[in-house]
Order: sequence, then C-alpha cells, then structure tokens
Amino acid sequence: MNRRDFLQSSVVATAALTSETLRAAPLPILPESALAGHTHLLDVTIDGTRFAVWEDLRDPDGAISFSSASGALQLAKRTEAMFATAAPAHLGLRMRDIALADADLLADALLAGGGDPDPDRVRDAAPPSASNFKADEIGARLPWTTLVGTKQAEDTMPVMRNGRTRTYRPEHRFPELSGDDVALKRREGLLGGWLPAVHKVIPRKAGGVWDMIVFADTDADNRFIVETWHRTLHVEQGKIVAADYGHSYAPYPPRREHPTPEAFYTALFRFARSWQAELAEGTSATLPDPEWTDMVDHAFAKELIVRPNGVWPKYGAVDRDYYGSEYDGFQDTFTSSLYANLLWGRFTQARAVLDQYFTAFVQPDGLVDMRGPETAQYGLTLALLARYLQLTGDVATLGRHRDKIRATATLLAELHDQSLALSVTDRGYGLIHGWNESDSCLHPDPTIWWKPYWANSAFAVRGWREIAAVWPAIGGTSADARDWSARADRLQAQLVQRLRANIRHDLKPPYVGPLPGVSETFREALTRETESEQGWPHRAYAELLQPGVLPADLEALVIDCLRGHGGTTLGVVANIGRPNAESRDILGFISYGYAEALLRQDRIEEYLLFLYAHRFHAHTRGSWMGGEVSGINGDLALFCIPAQLTIPTLVRWMLVYEDADADRLHLARAVPTRWIASGRPIAIADAPTRWGPVGFSLRATSPQLIEGEIQLPPRAPRETRLRIRFPKGQIIHRATVAGAPVRIEDGRDIILLSQGPRHRHIRVDIG
Repeated sequence: MNRRDFLQSSVVATAALTSETLRAAPLPILPESALAGHTHLLDVTIDGTRFAVWEDLRDPDGAISFSSASGALQLAKRTEAMFATAAPAHLGLRMRDIALADADLLADALLAGGGDPDPDRVRDAAPPSASNFKADEIGARLPWTTLVGTKQAEDTMPVMRNGRTRTYRPEHRFPELSGDDVALKRREGLLGGWLPAVHKVIPRKAGGVWDMIVFADTDADNRFIVETWHRTLHVEQGKIVAADYGHSYAPYPPRREHPTPEAFYTALFRFARSWQAELAEGTSATLPDPEWTDMVDHAFAKELIVRPNGVWPKYGAVDRDYYGSEYDGFQDTFTSSLYANLLWGRFTQARAVLDQYFTAFVQPDGLVDMRGPETAQYGLTLALLARYLQLTGDVATLGRHRDKIRATATLLAELHDQSLALSVTDRGYGLIHGWNESDSCLHPDPTIWWKPYWANSAFAVRGWREIAAVWPAIGGTSADARDWSARADRLQAQLVQRLRANIRHDLKPPYVGPLPGVSETFREALTRETESEQGWPHRAYAELLQPGVLPADLEALVIDCLRGHGGTTLGVVANIGRPNAESRDILGFISYGYAEALLRQDRIEEYLLFLYAHRFHAHTRGSWMGGEVSGINGDLALFCIPAQLTIPTLVRWMLVYEDADADRLHLARAVPTRWIASGRPIAIADAPTRWGPVGFSLRATSPQLIEGEIQLPPRAPRETRLRIRFPKGQIIHRATVAGAPVRIEDGRDIILLSQGPRHRHIRVDIG
C-alpha cells in the first residue's frame, strides 16, 4: 500500500471513531460551588446545547468552565516558570567541574544522605530547557519552543516564546508583545492539564499580565495547513482590560475579520472534547501528583499531532532536522511508540503503528527503509512483536507480516553466523557485528563502527527468545523457533563470558567498554580520536542494559561504570562526546534502557532521580517538549518524539513492572515515599500484562495504616510483589490480603501467590 492510500484509509477510520466517541461521552455535572468567584464571560450554543462560559480570572491558573443544565466541561490550568528560579545554578557547583568530572556530581549531590531525591531540588539543579538561548545563536533554526497541531493534518505549527506562530502575531493588536524578550519571564502550561493547547502568562511592565491561549483547530480539514485559534487577554486584578481573538491569519477586511468570542469558545470546547475522545482508550491511573498522568496523556496526544494523520512516523517536527522524510523510518520512532502504547493499553494506536511500519518501512529481506539500520533495534523489534501478541492476541496483523518478521530474525542469524566464522581468537568471535548507531553510515568510513558492540548481541538474545516463544502461534515453523532459542542461549553465554573477560578492574569503579578489546575509556578515546569506534557509547550502554540478559552482578557493574566514568548527567544517561568544560548534556531518548536496569536492580532512588531529571531537564517546562539532547544551561534542544514517550514508559514501570524471565509481577515498586505518606490515592486500573489486566489502589488512611485493593487476572503470576515504600525507619508490621496474613519480605514487600480471589482487599499496618 502506498503512503497516500495508507493515510487516506486511516483518516476515514479515525474520523468515524472520533465522531461516535464524541456523541457517546457524557459530561459530568459541575456543582455551583466550583464556579464561586469565577467571571461569567458569555453564553454560547454548541452543537445544540447552551453553555455558560466561566473563567477564574483571579489566578492565571484559574480554570475555564463550560456549564450547562446537562453537564459541564472544566479545563484546569497549571503553568510552570520558563526561567530559572533558583540561585545559584547547578546546586552551587561550577559548570567546569560538573562537565569534566568522571563522576556525576549533580547526581551525587541530589542522592546524598539516602532516601528519595527531592523533586523540587532536582528541578532547581539546572535552568529550564529553552530558557537561556539567543535566537541569533541557533543557526538557521526557528526560535520555537512549543507547537500545536491536529491528528488529521500532515504538519505542525510552531509557537514562539511571545505566542506568535508562523501565520499569526498577537503583537498586531498589542504592540507591547513584540519580540521574544518580552516573554523571557513567562510562565507556560497546557490547558486542561495535558491538552495540546498552549497557555502562556507573560507579566506586563505596567502591571497585570498577558494571558494567551493557542491551539489547533480540530475541525479543520486542510491536508497540510494547521489552522490555529488564538486568545490574548490583558488581565489586571482579576478583570479583563482588553481581549484579542484570532484564527490562523491576520484580518483582511472586509473578507476576513477577527473571529467573535463565541466562535473561539465553540472551537475550544470542540477541541477539548475531540482530544478527550482520542485518548479514551487505555489504562487509567490516579496519582498524588497529577502532572505525571498529565504528562503521560500529553505524550500520546503529542505523538498523534506529530505523526501525519496520527500514524505516519516522524522523528521530530518543524525543522528539516528532524521532520525530513529521511528520518521517517528511524527504528527508535517505531519501537518507542509501540512499547509505550502497549504499556498503557492503547492497542488501537499500537496496531496502527505496527501495521504501518511493517507495510511501509520493513523490506522483504528484513532491512528497514532508513539510512544506517541500528542492529540492536532489530532485536528490540522482535521482542516487542512478541509482546504485542501476548497483550492483544492479534494474530492476524502479525500473520500478514510473518515473512518480514522471519526475515528480521534471519538477518540477525546471518550476522551471528558471520561472527562464528571468525577465528576464535578474534575479539568479536561469536558476537553480532553491525552498526549500533544510525549516524555511523553518514561518515566517510562507516566500517569504523561495524563492530561487535555488546548491545547488538544483548538485544538479539532477547529478540530471538521472545519471538521464538510465539512464533508457532502466528504460523511460523517449530524449526525456526528451536533455532532462534538455541541461538539465544549460545549468544547469551558468549556475551557474558566475553564481557567478564573485558572488565578493567584497575579502575574505580571497574570499567567495561561498549565493545570488547578496548583499552581506553570512552572519554579517553573520544578525546584522542576524531572518529572512535567508541562513538555514541550512550546508545551502546543503554541498549546493553535494557534487554535484561546479563547476570545481576554484571548489570550492576555496567550501571556503575556508566555513572562513574562520565556517562550520566543528573542521573540520566548523558549524550557522551568529547569532554567539554562548558556543557554536559542529557540524552532524552534511548536512555530509558538504563532506567529499566536501575529498576531491576532495585536502585529505586536512582530510578526516581532519572524520572525527575528527565521530566524537568529533558523537557521544556509547562508545555513539555521532549528534547533529543538537552543541555543543563537553558539551551534550546531539538524536539524528538521518542524522548517525549519516555515518561509514559517510566511511569508505567513505576506502578506495574513484569519480570521478563520469571513468573513474577511487581506492583508499586518505585512509588515515591512521599506519595505513600501523602494520604492521597495511588491507583492504576487494567494495566495490560502477559497474564492479563492488573491494577491496585493504595491510600494511607492514618500514619499507621494503609488500605487498598489489588486486581489480578484469572491466570495470575506465580508471585506478585506489592511494594510499600516508607521513609527510613518505618517497616510493615503486619499485612493482610482478603483478611488473611501474608508474607512480608525486607519489611516492605508483600508477597502474594497466585491462589486466591482476583480482587483482594489489602491492609498494611506500619510499625
């Protein structure tokens, strides 16, 4: 199927689904007390229903409400400062020391003293991303910091710091808003908590604020043009002094005039309902800090905006890098999307992404239609296909692509055979050779990076093992499944043996390079060589750790090696290059494999530091644009969607995590201690796992008692571990499930066996 046919077919299905969902979803009743002190803006009839529109103008974060006799829609606001609010920067450490140290000095400081890191202190450890850049110092790039769009359009619209887009400028009506400098001290957020509607609050020199809302018109049907709605208010002391409403372009009277307020609020209502419908499918969660579930929802909305018609892949947006078609087949765009959507039960989107990628980008021989295929990503792809089948039971979709799936697994087998044909004294004997990073192919001599990176073999092991387990179910042969399983075992043994033989115990912490046979650390090699085979080690280490095929001691050693030899920044995998005294960057995508290893190792405080640092420093504040690589000096990062989809993955693992090689399920494994102590509910419902949907709810009803419920599938795992994380000095004194005492391990893990009712009441007495 060609691209146009595929996109047109997906549009028809999407439009029908959205229309039906909009009709079916009822609005809740809003109590009168919820509107106390709010300003009545106007009345408007929308789709036959009369609504009164209210807004709390006393606070820039005050809600907008649409109230009717049959129900109400309330859109909350929450803004964050887009400028540094803490001094001194970097916890008082010198940038030169942070940048050149092998140790992650910021992570060390934030984890000092033990216990969970303080999210506010993590936030204040560096200036916000995109807060400190000059437009004339970013080359040919536009100085945009956020974007808006729709699912149906095949492009996006950038929004600059002062709220202007490429087609509309609020300073036409209010000249005071001219230039980005006026907005350097702004606050920014998303309407409704997560909706892709940008909300900016810009202080006025003469007092009061400019309050701005920008969103894309979800009723527009232009193929490429993103039509936009704009509202700019001058607000002082809770009252509107002046207002401007705009739609896409400057007025051209008498044919094109400013839209009426009624038209704006009608579009806003329909926009909000449309996006609520788009995200109706999937797992739901309730957390004490709702911004985390908002970040999850917004990431999935952002993906639908960035992908033309919600399906065709794009690595980034707006800029030629990374919106160009040469990036569309990038494997990370596919794997990060499939993984995150599966984890959150968004099976319709997962199926569309899978089917589209294998239809348009995977060739009959297993190669992907993309420059520089990344060898490890082939293994991850196979593992995710198996997971897709486990969670959805969708044999038909995988069956259609069975030959391409087999070609993918066979490609890795051919590379494995090539390595087995080498001399046994060769450093890469028995290990899969190939590019680990796509950019390898852009250099004059790409053979420098056609090497036996550990990650290539680690993910091949996981991919073969997982796809072999489901291969017969999708019509594959048992002979293939046996061959891939045998290869996985043989390759894993060789990987572990060779990795142990390449550890430098003379360094502290012990060092192991990203591939066998290296004598220098990656920092030493990158300092000495312009083009080193140890280039892009961040990817190599993250992809070595993510598959979970190393023994626990080796996995811990690799984590310590990365953190202790210049490989992390603020606890997140760094974008590793030649050391530079002026910067030390964060890698926003790929790095989630390192976080998963932290979780497996039960290094929960480090996992939470990764989560917080990614949220505050790999994203812009408020409008949450995920950066591929983000500096810690307020630099303007390049947006990429795999970075955006990292938070959904991490939040899901925090709440529900499956052991890959054991019949074991972990619940609440990385829930912060402060959430437990807050007394507010912590819950997730119908999270998909290979055993079936699971969930739990927990709440501290007193300082000494936690109660809740657990939901297990009919075919429960052999062992379920529910973690109750307390501050130091507190432990579980006694726990009962369904009224019966249960085993407690280490004073924090409640061990549930598979026997028992599916829904069980939990009571935890704190000692």
